[in-house]
Amino acid sequence: MVATSHPIATEVALNILKRSGSAVDAAIAANAILGLMEPTGAGIGGDLFAIVWDAKSSKMHGLNASGKSPKLLTLEKLSSLGLKKMPTDGFIPITVPGTVDGWFTLHDKFGKLDFNEILEPSIYFGKNGFYLTEVISSEWDLELNRLGNFPRFKSTYAPGGFKPKLGAFFKNPMLSNTYDLIAKNGRDIFYEGFLADKIDNFMRRNGGYLRKDDLSSHRSEWVDPISTSYKGYDIWELPPNSQGLTVLQILNLLENFKLDNISWGSAEHIHLMVEAKKIAFEDRAFYYSDPEFSNIPIKHLISKKYSLSRADLIDLNKASRSLRYGDPEQLSKGDTVFLTVADRNGNMVSLIQSNFRGMGSGIIPDDLGFVFHNRGELFNLNRGHSNVYSDSKRPFHTIIPAFVTKDNEPYMSFGVMGADMQPQGQVQILTNHIDFGMDIQKAGDMPRFRHEGSSSPTGHKMTDGGNIILEPGFDDKVVNSLKKMGHNVSFNKRGGPLFGGYQAILLDQNKKMYYGASESRKDGYAKGY
Repeated sequence: MVATSHPIATEVALNILKRSGSAVDAAIAANAILGLMEPTGAGIGGDLFAIVWDAKSSKMHGLNASGKSPKLLTLEKLSSLGLKKMPTDGFIPITVPGTVDGWFTLHDKFGKLDFNEILEPSIYFGKNGFYLTEVISSEWDLELNRLGNFPRFKSTYAPGGFKPKLGAFFKNPMLSNTYDLIAKNGRDIFYEGFLADKIDNFMRRNGGYLRKDDLSSHRSEWVDPISTSYKGYDIWELPPNSQGLTVLQILNLLENFKLDNISWGSAEHIHLMVEAKKIAFEDRAFYYSDPEFSNIPIKHLISKKYSLSRADLIDLNKASRSLRYGDPEQLSKGDTVFLTVADRNGNMVSLIQSNFRGMGSGIIPDDLGFVFHNRGELFNLNRGHSNVYSDSKRPFHTIIPAFVTKDNEPYMSFGVMGADMQPQGQVQILTNHIDFGMDIQKAGDMPRFRHEGSSSPTGHKMTDGGNIILEPGFDDKVVNSLKKMGHNVSFNKRGGPLFGGYQAILLDQNKKMYYGASESRKDGYAKGY
């Protein structure tokens, strides 16, 4: 079974499985296709995180393939530039892209097919072209307006006056060639060889900060996933610098209330979920960062005892305006792709990969066909903060793969795209399924709500309670009730990507059958054989 945000990516991954490739082989093939066909969310200029269930050992593995900030760019340098916060584009927010190393690290442990076979479809479509799908073409157009003035951006993503729209035909032969070099020469060509030299030379000529030394010193890291129990299920996330801990904290808070006794979509339902999110985001804003630079009290933050004390902050009749992080001594818009693959042997992969903000920084290295991400935008520039910028440091990360087990057996691999929407979306999916009894397709198709304005690891502090944005499908009476509670509420008539994009695979242990889900906010679908 495969579930991705693009039809061709799903088919390519499925074909890899039919050739006896592993779930990891298929996930890499799908990610490469998405980097070509959905550059509005993915690409080898970005980072990657994954959770892999290995059926043979009945063990879960977590991979952090996020990169560090350049050694040349220091906090003192940023201060001398007069910056109060990290910029959204250009050279400054570029950190080492970890995706390619992530591919090879996953493949070294779980891969079966040769990389030439895995990347062959992406090489082919990059050279020969493909047709744009509806959601992607719309986001592509927005990114051309945002980043089109950067050198090489239009020549790469809008050559010859190309207009991104449904059915438009596009080629990226430069990326095809880059993929071909990686397939034939391995990860070292990107981090230590020819491609690293090209990136280094490009940065030196154009005033960038990334160097070959930054690339060559990069390594992905195997990490132990963290978890909490929720009503008979174990929910698994990756530890910081990812924000997966937020999902676990929100679920722990909700477990103190009888959510399944509340009507779905009611003001009471939305209020409780939003208030729990606000509280967890206060801890996120204060604690979450690169664990190599900060001592993050993870065990404390996901303890049931801590959640019980924090649940006292929730007033069931009134919206909070401002909150504070919990004291351990006493006790954000982005674009991403998520995909999940499960093979015939019971191996399952939850993989998420991102440029961060749409098509990233806008910076495209000469002739390589991809854009660098802008993940460094999420650093804080306030000295003393756990997420304060430092050279050779990983920034706070929004992308979070997720996994669910039940009775120590794999149950569901899933994820939700969309920066700050990701933890909110994951919790909504999980509670739709666990508390309200929806199947995994319906759990993703139901209207969502998004809360914005919480305190942030970048330095923003919530003082007005933030704003709730509702997708079409909620009753007007709900809006009025939420406003009476003190919430700022609005409808977003478009819906769609603002509310994330969801993919999932569920394993029925009794039937030994996979169920796939892929929702309408993206262009993809789920398919098995």
